[in-house]
Amino acid sequence: MALTLEQKQQVVAEVSEVAANAYSAVAAEYHGIGVAKLTKLREQARDQGVILKVVKNTLAKRAFEGTSFECMSDSLTGPLLLAFSMDDLGSAARIIFDFSKDNNALETKLVSVSGKLFGPEDLERVSKLPTRDEAISILMATMNAPVTKLVQTMNAVPGKFVRTVAAIKDAKEAA
Repeated sequence: MALTLEQKQQVVAEVSEVAANAYSAVAAEYHGIGVAKLTKLREQARDQGVILKVVKNTLAKRAFEGTSFECMSDSLTGPLLLAFSMDDLGSAARIIFDFSKDNNALETKLVSVSGKLFGPEDLERVSKLPTRDEAISILMATMNAPVTKLVQTMNAVPGKFVRTVAAIKDAKEAA
């Protein structure tokens, strides 16, 4: 059933709004995947803060105009599933990468992060990017390390002095 002009405009506006707020996007060909498996993928994506869209390529190209995903427009061909990361850079790539391990029919075509277009070979690399919480914990550990080392170093001097005095005392008592 063909979409009316109003429906097409609504789809373009919806995808454009999602694309404007997303951190990254993945386009994957989903031909040959059953409805049950796609429903499972949608559930996993929803839990991870990823929005999945199946849109005609011409409408997606119009929706991407003026967003950081405009670089994907020239490469949109075939039946594609678009996954948008709303929480962190790697969540869409993580969902598609994990799902494609079990389902060979899901074939990644494009990966876009911050206006840069990557090929399907970069999906695994993008999927390994840390989440927001992981990035914060790495940052805090990095910031905490010099302070911890300083305290350990400052504590070593009096500790060594106390051990030296105790050794002298033990030596005098033994003599």
